[in-house]
Amino acid sequence: MSRMYSRRKGKSGSTKPMQKVAKWVDYKPEEVENIIVKYAKQGIQSAQIGLLLRDQYGIPSVKVATKKTLSKIIKDNDLYAKLPEDLMNLLRRVVELGVHLEKNGKDYQSYRGLELTESKIRRLVRYYIKIGTLPKKWKYDPEQAKLLIR
Repeated sequence: MSRMYSRRKGKSGSTKPMQKVAKWVDYKPEEVENIIVKYAKQGIQSAQIGLLLRDQYGIPSVKVATKKTLSKIIKDNDLYAKLPEDLMNLLRRVVELGVHLEKNGKDYQSYRGLELTESKIRRLVRYYIKIGTLPKKWKYDPEQAKLLIR
């Protein structure tokens, strides 16, 4: 299958799943959950928490260590944001591109990037409305995105 916005081929292919066992992890599941909750209370995103667990604590996979996903642990402790993180990251990118385009009006490559990012947001919003994460009346608006981010 090809890439979405270029004419190059993708890199998809099937591989055998890895045997997921981390024998060197000395942490109990409760300790791992406490670490995750501590970082989530500090406002760190789940992807960054996963990197911290991997690099500083030597935990390669939260799911292997606790039998729950990282986002499930954060949701169980009521620390999950009202908007999904991937959507917030895309909104943050749109706001930054808008600020850049106000200063540099002739930067057409950035304008194209803005259009592609807004398209991704619309598709992601459609998906989140379909699965019930966002309310049915939620609409993407660039001005509203500025207020959400700042």
